[in-house]
This record gives sequence, C-alpha cells and structure tokens, in this order.
Amino acid sequence: QVQLVESGGGLVETGDSLRLSCVASGRTFSWYAMGWFRQAPGNEREFVAAISSGGGATSYADSVRGRFTISRDDAKNTVYLLMNSLKPEDTAVYYCAPVSASDLRRGVSPRIAGSVGQGTQVTVSS
Repeated sequence: QVQLVESGGGLVETGDSLRLSCVASGRTFSWYAMGWFRQAPGNEREFVAAISSGGGATSYADSVRGRFTISRDDAKNTVYLLMNSLKPEDTAVYYCAPVSASDLRRGVSPRIAGSVGQGTQVTVSS
C-alpha cells in the first residue's frame, strides 16, 4: 500500500503560481498511475489531473487544462502539480492518490484506486 504526503500549498494571489508535491512511500510507486484531486468547502472532491505510470499520458479537468501541469519523478517517488494563473475558484484542499490506469487509457476522469494523502490547502485571494 502506497502512503502519500502532499505539500506545497499556501496562500497566493490571483495569477500567481504554486507547485504541489506528493511524495510516496514504497518501492512500487512507478507502477501506479497517479492523480490530483481537490475539494472546496461544501463541494464534493473533484478530479484535477492524472498521469500514467511512466509519464507518457496525462489527463486534465477542463477547468485547469492549459494552466496546470502534472509530472512525476519516479526516482524521487514524487508526483508534482504545477499550477499557473491561479484563480479564486482554485481554492481547495488538494489531494494525490493512485488512479485507475484503465480509466486514464479510456479518456475518462480516472477514479481513485488507493489511499489518499492528507491534502494540502491552496487558497487564492482575489
């Protein structure tokens, strides 16, 4: 079972950038497709971005496509989320998790397929 720790969140202004990191324990991290999700107060958790094992395929929610970039460094057991041009509506707790590789291949928003980290808060002021 992969254990995950997210970091990199904070309070920023509209238009700023942040890079989130998610460090995984265990030697099998590279086997997993990984994703980022977010949950704002009063809302359900939603998909943000995902990356395949090996990094050859990525997927983004429409709301972040063109502004956010997901990447991974398997040597460091880490997946990243670079967030540019942040908006107040990006305010949420951001989580990483393994995701369904088959969903990613089919081009649908991938489902969570393992443990979720504790999250990191991102707050964007207007």
